[in-house]
Amino acid sequence: MVLQGNLSAPNGTGSDPSVFFLTGIPGLEALHPWISIPFCSMFTVALLGNFTLLYVIKTEPSLHQPMFYFLAMLAIIDLGLSTTTVPKILSIFWFNSREISFNASLVQMFFLHSFSTLESTLLLAMAFDRYVAICNPLRYATILTNSVIAKIGLAALARAVLLVVPLPFLVRRLPYCGSHVISHCYCEHMAMVKLACADTRVNNVYGIMVVLFIVGLDLLFISLSYVNILRAVLSLASKEEQLKAFGTCGSHLCAILVFYIPVVLSSTIHRFRRHFAPHVHILLANFYLLFPPMMNPIVYGVKTKQIRDRVLLLLRGKSF
Repeated sequence: MVLQGNLSAPNGTGSDPSVFFLTGIPGLEALHPWISIPFCSMFTVALLGNFTLLYVIKTEPSLHQPMFYFLAMLAIIDLGLSTTTVPKILSIFWFNSREISFNASLVQMFFLHSFSTLESTLLLAMAFDRYVAICNPLRYATILTNSVIAKIGLAALARAVLLVVPLPFLVRRLPYCGSHVISHCYCEHMAMVKLACADTRVNNVYGIMVVLFIVGLDLLFISLSYVNILRAVLSLASKEEQLKAFGTCGSHLCAILVFYIPVVLSSTIHRFRRHFAPHVHILLANFYLLFPPMMNPIVYGVKTKQIRDRVLLLLRGKSF
């Protein structure tokens, strides 16, 4: 039987209002040590894959191109997204370390949602990169210059910070006079809002607005980019040219599916959570944090010849 850590009262209310407690995966506490094995494995693959990707892009001059600069940004974001939450999750699974201070929970919330917003924005920027590469190939180098890429990166960062920074302040203003047990593996915005003993309509409305503005808007523009890409590809004369053009988009399409499908499923289950066991939503939410950072370097490594060849060269070099 898994104990409730250092909870000072049966209902999870503590004498110190600045301390909260993470449950891990509700209903599956006894299985935490076993669940930690795939979690730790995915986290390790994500770290190795993204650091390898960054090293390859930095050291290989032929990869100093707009598409790979965006890919390097994606790797940094994936590292930030996973390291913000997974170490604490593993400490819960391995050591039953459930305590987290209120300020630490707000910091984790800010970085978690900021990196998620950054990833969505960057996937949109990468869709624009593919659009220019296929629909305006002759102007590709003049449109996506290093300065333009830097500005896109800064704009994505500014967007994430400006949209997410109100969340910790909106949560901080709420009183927590009841349970301090967060039914989650990490400090997600709505999981903390549910504990407040006050009117949370402002938090709920702002949270929905942010989701619609980020996921809704980004998916809309990504879809528009690919509609134009599809038109341009189908207008090509030969099937060989069409397949080559589609091939340049394959990795990005996989990254989009890997990121957005868990987001949409998690959001749907959250809205209709009465029909699902609590652990289903929590497992899917963790999957959303671990799977994209693990899969993105694998997908790009397998589908992108320059990266694949460079990684194989590194492996061969280490084998001698």
